[in-house]
Amino acid sequence: MPTVDLKKQLTGLIKLQELDSEIYALGTEKAAKPQEISALLASFEAKKQGLAELEKKSLEIQKKRKEKELELATNAEAVKKLQGQLYSLKTNKEFQAMQQQIADSKTDGSVIEEAILICFEESDKIKSRIEEENLKLKNEEKIFSEQKKKVEARVKEIDDRLSQLDAQRKQAVADIDPKMLREYERILQSRDGLAIVTVKDNSCGGCHMLLPPQVINLIKMYEHVTTCEMCNRILYINE
Repeated sequence: MPTVDLKKQLTGLIKLQELDSEIYALGTEKAAKPQEISALLASFEAKKQGLAELEKKSLEIQKKRKEKELELATNAEAVKKLQGQLYSLKTNKEFQAMQQQIADSKTDGSVIEEAILICFEESDKIKSRIEEENLKLKNEEKIFSEQKKKVEARVKEIDDRLSQLDAQRKQAVADIDPKMLREYERILQSRDGLAIVTVKDNSCGGCHMLLPPQVINLIKMYEHVTTCEMCNRILYINE
């Protein structure tokens, strides 16, 4: 490494790290935003699906009611036909048998009518629920739209701030030795955006490993860049 003012270089890296820490944090936050919007959309779509299921059930009830109404009409026609044949019978036994058949058919008709009434009641109930869910869904759609706008606004804020930080970073790296900068950026990429850390209580500020006294002395001498044996981050001491 060429002769450089190491203390000055470390001061420059510390300032650069402040910028890079914010850049890393903002980049991480921005990367999570599409997933955040997807989660909001999934929640809203699930509520829409609930309404769709109610509407499907309503159609099924209407279909069942129409089938029962057709069945009732067929039953009424059958009763009418049997009644028309009643007085053409020649024996009392045949007459009584026909009357029983008519009575049974009328009983079947009553059962069908009851089923139709139940369909009407179920249809009214589900229509009421659909109206309620529609109102809720409109409110949910408004909430989703507002939340999505907030996320998008935050992404724009992040982009604006990242542009500012990028400009500041270009100025900050201008005074840093190229070789030292390359080493710093290599560590930055491999250590989650944290390349240079202070020593606190004789421990590495990155991985918290206790540092031997000789390492502390080396840092204070400012002759060579000193890195943590555990996490490989550049070490410095606040003075």
